[in-house]
Order: sequence, then C-alpha cells, then structure tokens
Amino acid sequence: MESIDAEQAAAPVSEALADHAPIASEIARLRLLLGERKFPEALQACRSVLGRVPEQREALLFSAMAQRHLRQIPEAFATLATLERHHPRFSRLHEERGRCFVELRQAAPAIEAFIKAVSLNHALPGSWSMLEGLYRLTGKSGEAAMAASQVATLRKIPQDIVTATALFEDGDWDAAESLVRAWLIKNGDHIEAMRLLARIGIARKVYDDPEVLLAAVLDRAPDYHAARREYARVLVELHKYEEAHRQLLQLRAAEPDNRDPDNRALTMLEGACAAGLGAHERAIGLYHSLLSGTGDQPQDADVHLSIAHALKTVGRTQEGIDEYRRAAQCRPDFGDAYWSLANLKTYRFTDEELVRIRAGLDASSTATVDRYHLCFALAKALEDRSEFAESFHYYELGNRLKQPECTHRPWIIERNTQEQIAVCTPELFASRRGWGAQAPDPIFIVGLPRAGSTLIEQILSSHSQVEGTQELPNIQQLVSLLRGRRPEDWRYPRILTQLTAEDCLKLGEKYLTETRAYRTGKPFFIDKMPNNFRHLGLIQLILPNARIIDSRREPMACCFSNFKQLFANGQEFTYSIEDIARYYRTYLELMRHWDTVLPGRVLRVQHEDVIEDLEGTVRGLLDFCGLEFEPQCLSFHETKRSVRTASSEQVRQALYREGLDQWRNFEPWLQPLKDALGDALVRYRDSQSQPQRSVPLR
Repeated sequence: MESIDAEQAAAPVSEALADHAPIASEIARLRLLLGERKFPEALQACRSVLGRVPEQREALLFSAMAQRHLRQIPEAFATLATLERHHPRFSRLHEERGRCFVELRQAAPAIEAFIKAVSLNHALPGSWSMLEGLYRLTGKSGEAAMAASQVATLRKIPQDIVTATALFEDGDWDAAESLVRAWLIKNGDHIEAMRLLARIGIARKVYDDPEVLLAAVLDRAPDYHAARREYARVLVELHKYEEAHRQLLQLRAAEPDNRDPDNRALTMLEGACAAGLGAHERAIGLYHSLLSGTGDQPQDADVHLSIAHALKTVGRTQEGIDEYRRAAQCRPDFGDAYWSLANLKTYRFTDEELVRIRAGLDASSTATVDRYHLCFALAKALEDRSEFAESFHYYELGNRLKQPECTHRPWIIERNTQEQIAVCTPELFASRRGWGAQAPDPIFIVGLPRAGSTLIEQILSSHSQVEGTQELPNIQQLVSLLRGRRPEDWRYPRILTQLTAEDCLKLGEKYLTETRAYRTGKPFFIDKMPNNFRHLGLIQLILPNARIIDSRREPMACCFSNFKQLFANGQEFTYSIEDIARYYRTYLELMRHWDTVLPGRVLRVQHEDVIEDLEGTVRGLLDFCGLEFEPQCLSFHETKRSVRTASSEQVRQALYREGLDQWRNFEPWLQPLKDALGDALVRYRDSQSQPQRSVPLR
C-alpha cells in the first residue's frame, strides 16, 4: 500500500525532540561532567535523572562509566545489567562492560564483551582498538590484525561520520541525522556520509531521499556493492521493480559466486521483484531455494512467510496456510505468521494455536513488532468465537502498540485537502480541456481501504477486456516528482496551475509507460490504490479519459474495519479512532469537491448496494466503463487471478450480507468513533455523482 505520506515522516521531528528537551539538556550536562572527569558529580546527576526515568539509556551508561572511573566495578556491572534489561541491543553497554573487565584484568570476558559490541555496531573505534590490544596480549595475531584493519578503515572516514554511524547503529537516528547533515553542509559530498543519510531514511521508512542519495553514491562509486544492495531495496520499497531487478542483475554479475549472508538478502529481494511484477511462481521458486532443508530453523521463518504470501496471492490458499504454519513453527513468537493467518479472514485458529499466541504475548522477550501482530491475530480469533469484549481489548492494545511507529499527522492531510480545493477549480479544468494522454486504458478505484474496492476490482477484472493489477504506486510517484524534495519547498498541488500542455502529456505517458510492467495486453487495466482519491485533479489533467470509481462504505463499518486491520505498509491513519474518523471526514470533503468541479467524472459505488443488488451494480459499473455486459462478472468469485490485498480470500467467495453489520458486535465500545465521525454518519451518501452513460471504448 501507499506509504501516505512521505510528507508526514519528515514533518514532526522537531516536535518529537521538543518533548524530550529537558532530559536532553540534562544528558548533555552529564556528558560534560564526564568529559571534565568530575565523576562523583556525574554519578550524582545520573541518579537524579534515573530517579525520574529509571530506564533512561544514557544516564544508565554514564552511571556505569562514572562507577568504573571511581573503581566501583561491582556497582558498574550491576548498572550495566539494569541497562541490558531495558536496552539489550545497545552496543555501548557491551563496550563499557568490556572496559570493566579490562580494569579487572580479565581478558577473555573483555574480548567477549567487545565482540558483542562491534557485532551490534561496527563503528566503534574504541572497541576495535581494545580488541586489537587484547588479541595481541593473548597471542592471537590473526585476530589482532583483523581488528587493526577495522581501526584503520574507520580512521579513513571523517570522525563526525564515524560518530554519526555509531549513533545510527544504536538507534539515535535524530542525533545521527543532525550530525551527518551538518557535516555535509560544511564539507560537501562524501559517499559514506551520503550513504549514512540514506540508511537513516530507510530506517524511517521514507524512501524518496534515499533513492536520490544512493543513486548519487553509485554515480561516484559504481563498485560500492553495499550501497547498490541498499539502492535495490529502496527501489523495491518504492515498487520500482524493473529498475530494482536491473540493480540486482548488476550485483549478481559482479559477485557470481557470492556465498556471504548478503546472498540471502539478494535472493529475497529478487523474490520481491518477481512477486511485484506478478511472476509469483518464480518468486516461490526463489524463496524455496533459501530453505535450509534441515527442519524448522528460525532463519527460515521469513522465507516461509514470503512463500505463503505468494501462494495466497495466486489462490493456492491451503498451501499458503501450511507455509504460514511452518513460519510459526520456525519461530513460535513470530507475530506476522499468526496475523497473516488471521488476515485471510476465513481462517479459524485451533485451541492449540491460541495457546501459543497467548504464550507469545505473555513472554517478556517478545519484540514489540511481534507483540502487536499477535494482538491483532488474537483479536480476530476471539471475534470469530463471539468473545467480543476481549476481542476489542486486543484490537485496542494492538493499535496502541503500533501507533508509536506511525508518522501520520492528520493536519498535514487536512491542509493538503484545503490546498487541493483551492487549486483545483472548475476554471483550471475548463482551460485545460483536451490536455494529457488521451488513452482510455486506466480504471482507477479510489476511496478508503476496507471499503469494498477489492470486490469492485474482482468484478471488473472478471471481464475479458479488463486486467486487474494491484495497488499501483505510480500516481504517488508522480506526486513526489511534482512536490519536490525539501518540505519547505513543497510545490504540490500548487504546481498543477503551472503545468503546460506538454507537461501533462508527458506525465500521462509516463504513467502509461511505467504501468505496462503490470499488464499482459488487455485493453483496460485497474489501478486500485485507494489513496489516489487525493490526486484526482492530477489524474484529470494527465489522463482525462481514465475512468474513476469511488468505492464507498458506511462510515462505522468502514472505519472500524480499518481499526481492526494491521496493514503491511502505509495507511498509518488507521491506528487511532480519532485519526480514522478525521481521515474519513476529510475524504468526504475532498470527494464532494471533485463531484463539484468534475461533475460526472466519478462513479460512486456504495458497498452496501453491491451486496443488495449485485446485478444492477455490475451493469452500472460496466456501462460506466464502456464495456458490454459479460455474465462472468456476476460470478466474479470463480475468476482465477492474483489478489494482493487483505480481502483476497473474501472475494474468492460468493457475496454474503452478514458482513455488512459486523461492527455492531462491538457497538458498546464504539461511541468515541460515532462522536468523532459526527455528521459523516448521515452525509456519506450525499452528493452522489451521476455520471453520464459512457460510450464503449472499443
């Protein structure tokens, strides 16, 4: 799904930092006290911070450092043990533990600690230097030479970049980004600095800037294979599968006998490219080549999951279920495996599986990402068993655990909506009539997720002239191109008024060219990216003959269905009742605007009407698209095709009315949603567009 909102990811950093400003200033004072070797004062100041925030990472580390310098080694070890309980993957705690063992002249545990530190964070010159000395002391000349080589490599890189890399590896993304950006502004381009900035963007799941940065790195250093691997990954995340495949081919040509761990990552990326381009059987073969063949191994869990996703997509459901189960057997707390089973919507968990899910939730070692996946899976299982109160508890808990990862800021979407309304006027479209690429091929299905768009896609793609593809990223990519890179300079949608006829033609042709990879030659194809409702003005300018269908669902059913859904990517407005309601209201506002300025261009299909009057709705859809009626569109559930969304198994079944009011099982807990939706509860059927009968386009 669309990562909605690259614009959102960049905006709130200063707000997040402001929340922690008091602690940040105290940590800076602690660092200063340590630098001045005022260890008793530093220790006392650390205790003050920890009295308010007992798990504060830097305060715990600085406490241990001060204790070591004060020769309070047992106390330092105790502090580090506390630090490890809260932050087990913090490399500096292992480095400090190594220094404590050096103080005790215990070489073996010191070496073990320093190795753990550099395995978590390779950019630790101090740990590598200590390892070099310890290896020489213990007569391990080969290992000493290796450590010395790492020290020499790090010395070739500017100190600020090494420091920023170490900060990044330890999760201090904001500090790392500030340091590396400041260094680049002062010193100009440097491939390691540019690559690090790209890696920070990748970690934040914002991919536009990393694409540009890594392309620039490869222009300067074509043989930098690590950067090319990251570039290929970014292209996959941006759904630019053909270009990603070309990068992977270059890597394979450069390293034909690659046997290092990166080979596994390359094969996974190749599988993702194949799946993204619809070659699911090839993807399955690539994934199978990675299985260890030695039973259920933890490292195979992700492979089995990828195989299962591909099998599910092509309709081999039982085989997919078997693979999801194998993934869970490989790693019992693997939340994504259980959620993927639940996300089939038709799967029913056994009692034994529910015991394992609850055990995973109870285990303190379960990672947050697995924990919220398990919550959503358990909530769905309990819903299927009509245990609605406990089910809602776990839906709510899963959303609460997931939301801190999200970058959604509703006011950004609302501001963009007002700008669309101001820019996209009747005069704009009237003065540009006839612009753009005139091909009638695309059929856009827009709206909110979980509003019935996959059902409409399945109906239309059952027609002999229509190809179902997937939620294509291409319109969003054009938006990113028009918007520009720097948030302070964002030009979209204002730039729509500045586009020339040639610009609109080129953009339309670019869309048509880049979407050919998903087609097999049928006259029409479907682009089902729901968030494209925000960009109908752009679509009108560059593809004036495209069909646009708004898939709409009653707001309580639609919004609660989104609250119950854990999306693989994007749709970050769905993890809060308030955010979902605000997004739905914004959607209604913008769609009303499109009805006003583009009368007759959008066909609204109410999901409830599809269920109540299938044949009438199907005939209306086909008529709007200029297609002759074909009876197989009524038996859409028998159509064999790839379906990638959460409704993949539901649209392979005949329609049933029971799903319309499932939200009422949870009505006792949904008053906040009703309150937040307000008059949207009644006006969602207002302003129904009435498109004119379409002329057949064959």
